[in-house]
Amino acid sequence: MKLNNINLDKSKAFVEEVKKDKSKAIKVKRVEGVWNFEEGKIQFASTLEHTNGSTIVEADGPPFMGGSGIKPDPVQYCLFGLAACFAQTFASIAAEKGIELDKLIVAAENKVNLSRALGLDNEPIVEKVKLFVEVLSKAEKERLKEIEELAKQRCPGVYCLTNPIKLDIEIK
Repeated sequence: MKLNNINLDKSKAFVEEVKKDKSKAIKVKRVEGVWNFEEGKIQFASTLEHTNGSTIVEADGPPFMGGSGIKPDPVQYCLFGLAACFAQTFASIAAEKGIELDKLIVAAENKVNLSRALGLDNEPIVEKVKLFVEVLSKAEKERLKEIEELAKQRCPGVYCLTNPIKLDIEIK
């Protein structure tokens, strides 16, 4: 059964699988990209492998940071990941609760202070990220607020931005 473009049979089967073996909940995600040294070309590209194929994703810095501005910049991809993750989490929780959504739009926004990235001071690069969520549904507003709160608690993208996560860097 599908609701909100979520395959409930598969998601419920996965929940049951994890209940039996918690190690099944652990998934390793990896993105590897290559910097391009050719002038006038995009600066960074990655081939993302997924269940049904692969997708090439390209990023380029804005001209004021030395890029060509011919592709989205890396921070836009970060915001895209957050918005997509929150939308998927929100739609999934609504589907689990039997709530049909007629419309779901998620926008992610931040203000970036590049003075630290330029080596000019130690101001925070980003102080806040804001999500704007537009939802249309026949469900009561209280139910939608409940889903919003659960999505905030369960969304991996939100977790990554709101909790310290250890970062290891290994140069080869």
